[in-house]
Amino acid sequence: MYELVAVVARGNDAFVTTLRRCWDAGDAVLPLDPRLPLPAAEALLDSLAPAVLVEPADGVRHQRSGGQPVEPGDALVVATSGTTGAPKGAVLTHDAVSASANATSARLGVDPATDHWLACLPLAHVGGLSVVTRALRTGTALTVLAGPDPEGVAEAQRRGANLVSLVATALARLDASTFRAVVLGGAAPPADLAPNVHTTWGMTETGSGVVYDRIPLDGVSLRIVDGELLVRGPMLARAYRDGTPMLDGEGWLHTGDAAELEADGRLRVAGRMGDVIVTGGEKVWPDPVEAVLRQAPAWPRWRWPADPIRNGVTPWWRGSCPPTPPHPRPWKRFETR
Repeated sequence: MYELVAVVARGNDAFVTTLRRCWDAGDAVLPLDPRLPLPAAEALLDSLAPAVLVEPADGVRHQRSGGQPVEPGDALVVATSGTTGAPKGAVLTHDAVSASANATSARLGVDPATDHWLACLPLAHVGGLSVVTRALRTGTALTVLAGPDPEGVAEAQRRGANLVSLVATALARLDASTFRAVVLGGAAPPADLAPNVHTTWGMTETGSGVVYDRIPLDGVSLRIVDGELLVRGPMLARAYRDGTPMLDGEGWLHTGDAAELEADGRLRVAGRMGDVIVTGGEKVWPDPVEAVLRQAPAWPRWRWPADPIRNGVTPWWRGSCPPTPPHPRPWKRFETR
């Protein structure tokens, strides 16, 4: 019987070593975000039911009661982002992990003999974790960092790292031109991108990005049904951890994203279907509105806790953007208890 092993996913080589040991034993791994408050971490562990918890720093295996086994061939259980409710665990098989690694590497023209991946995004999320699994599956060199700090990234590049996965905020702090290829995911990308930066679309259930520069990877099929994006491919997760089916009877994943396919087959995603605002009989997507607002002067966007013009109240912040509010947020007690 194979176990699910929760591994504290710190950005270092010890995590990679522990992942490989678990896979060699036939077990699946649940990457656990070390930034989670203790109550949230416990809730996640109780929900996804690993049998073992490992802190790679010391390698000690802590048995947990109530652990549920995994199926043969399962490689990962990755907590979803929870955009549609409480986080769930997407179960990715070894075949799915390999399919994702091979399709991504083919699109980027990765040569394991000369290329070198840098993993510097959180490893508990598929965007960071897939860099590690991609390198392991293809035999490509790998450097793992705890975060995308410029000094650490520069040192990794001196050691040969030339491929990296980033989000927009990290991209803004680094010189993308110094990499052969940058895989960009997460939030909406900036308007002007260097030619070596590849925008991606994907989600936890797809095992990583499956659309690069608005074009699906080889082996990935897209369909639009009633405005919703459906995806099919060999890298998709097989189910959720609780056994809930993820795919329909024809193998399609219903993503919950509103999208359209252009005449040339390129994908355009509008946003989450649940985010659309209907006003005056028209559908309005928040992302384009936010993009316009971001071009406005900074301070009028911030009117909390008081509008100094209308109310005559001196704001607690000064400058173009407010810092963290000085008053405790009411939900803080749930994060720190």
